[in-house]
Amino acid sequence: MRILVVEDHLKIADFIRKGLEEHGFAVELCQDGTTGYALASKEPFDALVLDIMLPGRDGLSIVRGLREKGNSVPVILLTARSELNERVEGFQHGADDYLTKPFYVEELVVRLQALVRRSSGKEVKHVLTVADLKVNLLSREVERAGKLITLTSKEFALLEYLARKPGRVYTRTQIYTHVWGYHFDPGTNLVDVCIRRLRQKIDRDFEPKLIETLRGVGYKLKSL
Repeated sequence: MRILVVEDHLKIADFIRKGLEEHGFAVELCQDGTTGYALASKEPFDALVLDIMLPGRDGLSIVRGLREKGNSVPVILLTARSELNERVEGFQHGADDYLTKPFYVEELVVRLQALVRRSSGKEVKHVLTVADLKVNLLSREVERAGKLITLTSKEFALLEYLARKPGRVYTRTQIYTHVWGYHFDPGTNLVDVCIRRLRQKIDRDFEPKLIETLRGVGYKLKSL
């Protein structure tokens, strides 16, 4: 999942980024509300994590502006205060959830996962299955033909992305943006390197081969 975090406190922003990336999220950071609103308005994110008190446009204003535009991306608001009136105001503007600082990153992860699942309108799935490949989203374990396979966090994030919609072709730009969370650099080979490593782990010793390359287009996980 690709998450936009708008937080002006550097230590808190870094804490959130590291914690989410350890759980397989692609994170883009922003430190002011004006830039954060612009990013959220034009780029696809699975969810937003917004501090309420921000330089430029504040978190409540960002949520209100997005909702007025018809943007329904899930939003979690962060604040150092816990006043009821502020929470009520946040929900009235269209926020989906609320966390008071300090908090455990594990709680933020669970809340994000729940929000994204609800917003998709799909039945909750903890295990993605393609042929004899199983990807457990909770334990973050991967098995092929009953054999446990160890993946890095980026390899897991890439496999999860492909496995959520087997048969769909993803371009390098889509994969790079979703898994790494950066703006695409056409000169990088990060995607190809990660695909090659993933193939060595889930395809080399197994049949059928699941990862397919469409030359000049991108990659997909075969739907069998």
